[in-house]
Amino acid sequence: MQAQASSFLLSEAPEPHRERGRRLFRDHPEARALNGPNPASFLLILLVVGVQTGIAFLLREQPWWAALLAAYAVGAFANHAAWVLIHECSHNLVFRSARANLAAGIVADLPNVVPAAVSFRIYHLKHHVFQGDYRLDADLPSRWEARLVGTGFFRKAVWLFLFPIFQVLRPLRLPEIRFATPWTFANWGAAIAFDAAILVFFGPVALLYFAASFFFSVGFHPLGARWIQEHYLVAPPQETYSYYGPANLVALNVGYHNEHHDAPAVAWNRLPAVRRTAPELYDSLASHASWTRLLWRFLTDRNFSLWSRVVRENRGGVPVAREAA
Repeated sequence: MQAQASSFLLSEAPEPHRERGRRLFRDHPEARALNGPNPASFLLILLVVGVQTGIAFLLREQPWWAALLAAYAVGAFANHAAWVLIHECSHNLVFRSARANLAAGIVADLPNVVPAAVSFRIYHLKHHVFQGDYRLDADLPSRWEARLVGTGFFRKAVWLFLFPIFQVLRPLRLPEIRFATPWTFANWGAAIAFDAAILVFFGPVALLYFAASFFFSVGFHPLGARWIQEHYLVAPPQETYSYYGPANLVALNVGYHNEHHDAPAVAWNRLPAVRRTAPELYDSLASHASWTRLLWRFLTDRNFSLWSRVVRENRGGVPVAREAA
């Protein structure tokens, strides 16, 4: 991979998923039967929230370090599954009604301590439409963020550990996107009420378990490599990568990221069928087999950093002014 020491890789090519999605459904019209929501996902939401609440109850009188160990070993996987289910809700893939999906996403968000489901929906849908557009894609690191983190092991490890904080700061550079809606405040109210109830009835160690599970699920943990896997360049100019390893079993097939971008109306349980239906579209693409190996490579390879991303300056044929450094 070419080192990108101080800039993203600028692409003049169109966003790749729209055309490959057209090819998928044109060459394999039977794939249209894979589209549609999966209401059973709401049962998984209730299961994840229930399991996390039950573990927090069991930990309520344990020492703080037991909560951290349990969060790393178990809670991170449960909260990561909750994130995948929030992602499903953002695409209206749990229920047919947008309102029902918003409400389900707020329920799935309860173990995460901080309210994020509604905001994630707003910015994630823009990411699908404007992938790589610095002014509209919150999945892209900010330039100041990439400069701050640099290429060394320690700073990249700290960045991963604090990833939720950096993610919260990115929308500040996206003024075109409306941040708050009535659903946003409903999300905040539900999260604050849930956190308060855990603190009052279970105590601070239980709340620590939820908070640690949240941070580990998206940060310094093999699961955190999922955020590196999706769009960080290991085989440029390819800009999206799938993961086909065994962790998809507990991560609800979130590794099938090319398939998801090409067919965003396909629910998580049917994503492997997209690849089976059109192997000629996916088997030739670079992919990952291990999140742990990817995490180690990201931390140790000085040519692999937050700059290892594709950006484009043209959205829908309308030029976008180059952002100041």
